[in-house]
Amino acid sequence: MLGLVLAIALLIVVLSVMNGFDREMRERILSLVPHITLYSHRPMTDWEALQERVAAHPAVHSVTPFTQFDALFMRGTDIETARGIGMAVDDPATELMLASLAASQRAAFEQRPDSLLLGVGIARRLGVSAGDTLTLIVPGGGLTGDTGATRLEALYLAGVVETGTELDQGVALLHLATASRLAGLGEAVSGLRVSTLDLFTVGSTGWELVNSLPVGHYATNWMMTHGNLYAAIQLSRDLVSILLLSIIAVAAFNVVSSLVLVVFDKQDNIAILRTLGASGADIAWIFVLQGALIGVVGVLAGSLLGAGLSQLVPGLVATLERLLDIRFLNTDVYPVAFLPVDLLLRDVLMVGGVALLMCLLAAVYPARRAAQLAPAMVLNQDRS
Repeated sequence: MLGLVLAIALLIVVLSVMNGFDREMRERILSLVPHITLYSHRPMTDWEALQERVAAHPAVHSVTPFTQFDALFMRGTDIETARGIGMAVDDPATELMLASLAASQRAAFEQRPDSLLLGVGIARRLGVSAGDTLTLIVPGGGLTGDTGATRLEALYLAGVVETGTELDQGVALLHLATASRLAGLGEAVSGLRVSTLDLFTVGSTGWELVNSLPVGHYATNWMMTHGNLYAAIQLSRDLVSILLLSIIAVAAFNVVSSLVLVVFDKQDNIAILRTLGASGADIAWIFVLQGALIGVVGVLAGSLLGAGLSQLVPGLVATLERLLDIRFLNTDVYPVAFLPVDLLLRDVLMVGGVALLMCLLAAVYPARRAAQLAPAMVLNQDRS
């Protein structure tokens, strides 16, 4: 029973962590990364008309323009490379980043066109904080084919955002007009960010959108950039589930061995019950019920223990990080900088149901063996 409890608890904890990564991938990372990105081989000057056309597609939730460029961010003698992204203030991704800032920092970014937001990773490497001034160095070139002079701009750092994702390490958010000017696009933009109603049909939706636009446009989607990561999370979840279900199967095998020993130990009592009129089915049901009782108690205790541990895991990991002064998860390597947990009732019911079914199946063999005992032979052996 103890082995069953530990196996169920461990499986629930691991599934909750895997569900947490899946949830963060869908709700946090993909809320900042566009589901579909539409580009043009030339600067997108007529983006407003294209935006209306794309927004009319039934699978599209929202469409917003953006401009992106690679730049050097300089503060004193420190220089870091990052990708500048210009978006409208009312863009959902912009609002999500602004939500983590203080009211004064948010107001500064909204009111000052020369302001920007930096991810906490690049801000830490540059040693800057809100209120500092940074110099952006943007090389010539890009979609315009301009190979002229490099553009320099002094921008005000309105705030440092910490999304807990890989974007913290190399993304700077600017106003759309400022980014277009720095990228040498004038009033044009780099493309359109598209949010869809269904995350898993972005391939076909992107193809339909490109076909509805003039020649010279193409699309990318989140599966091209983050699809391998999402598939790896799902594969890890399935493999770990199979591994831990095998541990539950081992615990169920222990039920078989335990009940076989009980049958051997209680064969005198079984023989007496048979002579008093108990049928083989009655004896079999006793051992089936005993296996079911072991399963029910193990499932209930394991489920409660697993649910409790899954809620404690993030706090335990954070405590260990503080005590050991290390980071187990860092956005330099992992998609998020913390251990997410998402306990789902369906996982608890699935694990409990499988474990209970295994215990019932494990009790069948001992029950049949007990039912097939010959009472006369057992009593005769005891007399002799």
